Amino acid sequence: MFETYRHLKHKYSKISLYQERRLIKQAQGRSKKKKNELVERHIWFVIFRVNQIVFSTYRTRFGEDMLSQAILILYDKIKTYDLRYKDKYGNSKPVRFSSYIWKRIDGFIIDYLKEELDGEKLSTNNY
Repeated sequence: MFETYRHLKHKYSKISLYQERRLIKQAQGRSKKKKNELVERHIWFVIFRVNQIVFSTYRTRFGEDMLSQAILILYDKIKTYDLRYKDKYGNSKPVRFSSYIWKRIDGFIIDYLKEELDGEKLSTNNY
């Protein structure tokens, strides 16, 4: 499972917060290459979250579909990431992209499983 993305695991080295924010700024611009790079850098974070939350049986059944939909979420979150985010006191508060997407990815995983399992329950009750 997730074999398609195995090559990405070691493709990119860790970057500083400053470098990541620069990459986000470029990705929010017109650079499709930078968007793809930012997403590729975070696919393993999504896989990690799937592995943390989802039982292995469901991971085997739904993992690939879940990951492909989560990748679309990453592209959407690039657009909404606020490079000028400030805390409640007005101080600049730079946040890593993985921290920014964490709850959205977790929520998506839980919602996806609920929907799939509820759909299965409905289909078995109709027979």
